[in-house]
Amino acid sequence: MHLTIRPASLDEAPFLEGLIERSVRALQAGDYTQAQMEGALGTVLGLDRQLIRDGTYLVAVRDGRIVGCGGWSYRRTLFGADAVPTRDNAGLVPGVDAAKIRAFFIEPDCARQGVGTAILHACEAAATAAGFTGFEMGATLTGVPLYARWGYVVLERLSVPLSNGESLPIVRMSKGLSA
Repeated sequence: MHLTIRPASLDEAPFLEGLIERSVRALQAGDYTQAQMEGALGTVLGLDRQLIRDGTYLVAVRDGRIVGCGGWSYRRTLFGADAVPTRDNAGLVPGVDAAKIRAFFIEPDCARQGVGTAILHACEAAATAAGFTGFEMGATLTGVPLYARWGYVVLERLSVPLSNGESLPIVRMSKGLSA
């Protein structure tokens, strides 16, 4: 089946928020508790509309249906939705800083069918075209195997506090173009 990757639009935000929730609840249940998922949805795990406004948040479309989303950023924020208080919208310097790979979510019935890989390659190509020579991300435990498969290495393991008293393990990963 043919997959098209294109920029997301702001009018798709409500649909993307639903896709994110479906993805988290179905695909991350093996790595996170119900309480962790509840505490992270909409904050650590959620939609960042700044990426859409920047034109760097992408959707994967198959047979007219959005089956995944993910993006890259030339801003300092490593992960999280609009509501994350630790956001840093300062710009990154191409060739000096690593572009941020951000917020990948796949429809559960399309998991492990190459959707995430297609979005990842499109993000890396776009960031490279913008002058970036390396990439960094805050990966979920669920996403680590995908990113490791494409040359990302673990830099550190983080524990992100959530508003419900839980914490969410996140893995900071990076990749240089020579990796």
